[in-house]
Amino acid sequence: MPLIPEEPQIHEKAQGPRATPASGRTAPTPRPVPGPRPAAPPRPGRPGPVRPAPPAQRASRDNTAATKPGPAGPASPATAATAPATPQIQLIPATPDGALDAAEEAVDLLLDSGRTPGDVLVITTGDAHPWAAHELSFGDTAYWAQHDAGDDVFYADAAVADRAASRAVVVVALNGGPEAAAVTTLSVAHSRAGALLIVCGDPQRINSVLGAGV
Repeated sequence: MPLIPEEPQIHEKAQGPRATPASGRTAPTPRPVPGPRPAAPPRPGRPGPVRPAPPAQRASRDNTAATKPGPAGPASPATAATAPATPQIQLIPATPDGALDAAEEAVDLLLDSGRTPGDVLVITTGDAHPWAAHELSFGDTAYWAQHDAGDDVFYADAAVADRAASRAVVVVALNGGPEAAAVTTLSVAHSRAGALLIVCGDPQRINSVLGAGV
C-alpha cells in the first residue's frame, strides 16, 4: 500500500505584541509599511549628552513613509462633518516599570506606519519622560514653544497634560503615580485623541477606568 506523504505543518507567525480590547472596542496594531525601513533619526529621551535633534531632522523620517490608501473617491464635506469624533482605543499590557518602554515602541510603530511626528502626543502618569524632563530644564517657555510648533512628538506628564492640544494619536503610559492621576489622565487623553488612543498599562486597571465613563 503506497505511503501518503504527510502534509507540511504551517506555523502561524508571531505578529508582534497584541493589544487587549477595551470594552468591546478594538483597533488594529499599527504595522510597518512595506519596503526598506528608513534610517531612524535620534529618538527623544535616549541616553546621551547631546540634546535631542530638532524637530526638522526627525520629521524627515516621514518623507520616506508610504501614504496609506484612502477611501474610494474623495470624501465630501458633509461626510467629513458627520465623521465620528470618538477615537479608537488600543490597550498594550505593561507593568508600571515597562509602560514607558511600551509607549516608545508604540510611537516607533506609528512613525514606521506613516504617521508624522506631529500627529503624536505621549502622556505619562508617573515620572516624566526623559525628553520632557530634559527640555523643561531649558525653561517652560521653550518647552511649550515646541508643543505649539506641532511638528514633533510631544511628551507631557499628567500635571500639564490638560494644556496640550488635540492630536490624531495620544499614547498614555501608566508608569506609576496615584490612581486619581490615572483617571484624570485617561479622561484628558481621551478628549485629546482625534483618531486613536493607545494606553500602555495594566488592562484590568485600564478597563475599570474606561468603563467608568472616560
